[in-house]
Amino acid sequence: MRALIGLGLVLAVAGCAQLGITRKAPAPGAQSGTPATAMPLPKPSGPNAAALDTTTAAQRAEAAQKPASGETKLGATIASLGDPTDPGFWMRTGLVSVERKGRIENPKTGKSAKVTLIPSGKPAGAGSEVSLPALRLLEVPLTELPELTVYRL
Repeated sequence: MRALIGLGLVLAVAGCAQLGITRKAPAPGAQSGTPATAMPLPKPSGPNAAALDTTTAAQRAEAAQKPASGETKLGATIASLGDPTDPGFWMRTGLVSVERKGRIENPKTGKSAKVTLIPSGKPAGAGSEVSLPALRLLEVPLTELPELTVYRL
């Protein structure tokens, strides 16, 4: 009887190996329950935000000037970074139906930028895309989704 039980266990273990069900021994020096040594993260090899911003200091200074009067508040929108390779100061938004001059403002910092407002074809509440130079002028982190106030000039 013992021989049959022993033979059954041997066959069961052998069957597990045939099915790929095995218990691998830990690597030498590795302890159970500890994370493996992490490889360092690769350094970004692509261009950074400053390299992609092709605006001049004069263009940034002009865009930062607030108009004396004659603007109309269109509303607020949640903004994200648009195509970083698309130059200039612009916002694609559902708050306008035709392209026009405007201004966007970060209410948290009070910083603003004159931009070209471009219709996105989406509803006004669908959010907006903003150019890299405009977000940099507003001092908004590029990974943030800020709420910006939009004005028509």
